[in-house]
Amino acid sequence: MASNGDGPEWKENLSVRFRCPDCKEDPPNLIEEDSSTVCASCGVVLADRIISMESEWRTFSNDDGKNSDDPSRVGEASNDLLNGNQLETTINWQRGGGRIARDLQRAQNRQLDNKNNKALQQAYMDIDQKCDAYGIQHNVKNTAKTYYKSTQDAKAFKGKPLEVVIAGCIFLACRQCGVGRSFNEIFSMTSVPKKEIGRIYKQLEKFLYTNSESRTHAILGGGGIADPNAVYKNATATKPKELCARFCNNLGLGFKVISMSQKLAEKITEGAVTSLSGRSPLSIVSACIYFASHLAGHGKSAKEISKVAKVSDGTIRTAYKLMLPDKEKLVEKDWLEKGSSMDNLPNA
Repeated sequence: MASNGDGPEWKENLSVRFRCPDCKEDPPNLIEEDSSTVCASCGVVLADRIISMESEWRTFSNDDGKNSDDPSRVGEASNDLLNGNQLETTINWQRGGGRIARDLQRAQNRQLDNKNNKALQQAYMDIDQKCDAYGIQHNVKNTAKTYYKSTQDAKAFKGKPLEVVIAGCIFLACRQCGVGRSFNEIFSMTSVPKKEIGRIYKQLEKFLYTNSESRTHAILGGGGIADPNAVYKNATATKPKELCARFCNNLGLGFKVISMSQKLAEKITEGAVTSLSGRSPLSIVSACIYFASHLAGHGKSAKEISKVAKVSDGTIRTAYKLMLPDKEKLVEKDWLEKGSSMDNLPNA
């Protein structure tokens, strides 16, 4: 490049080299992931928010057969929980929008696909509202929606009310995701009787297992390779230990009481207190929290725990009485060394 007369001629400085500041590899092994530049050798992110220079277009069907990479960044991503290709335009009408717009909206709403998706979206909205009201995680909601869509695609449980199927899907999704909820909690959430929840839960498990088995056989029959993770596995029953943390948090108890109650519940489940074998998980959890909270000097009354666990305070006291004779076996030495005392335990 020629000089303009105002300064020396510009030359590229070849001594400046780009290297990873962490591993110092030269030349650097750089890869681009999403919108970031990453060193493939050590994993350090060297740059983020890279501007993509690809064209803004949408690939439909097999239009771009030569290039398997879809450069699309335009339009909403397809939703596997809905039917169809979801490329339709929704006609909206608001008050004062005119008669033609209202008639067009009514005509569009008569389409079959739209009706199916509308029913699914209504059910998904119901699942979202119920789960959000009780602080249930996003992955549980998505799992419940997937189960519900499987039942709708197979036209299963046609005689069952919608709220019963939704209650069963939420209950089963909670167990599968390791955040088990009791029948009482699902009843409070959905107003579906506990017996109905128990029935639909068993029917759903049988349906989902059969459905996944038939899908796996169809893939293998066609010469494909089935994903072992896609096979439905029956959910295990909720263990008392899994409920301790949530109940303690609702009671405002700290980590110390949570860990102690979890250990107590684990010991009882393994048979440390034979007189409590066969009791419901809620009774065991409630008694363990009552025992641990008093042991740590942060005692909660049976009435306070009963409001959270949805069991009677008499049931909690009865289970606690059965634990007391084995307190020497249940209480660990390091608990006593860290400030807990068996003198804090109330008499039976």
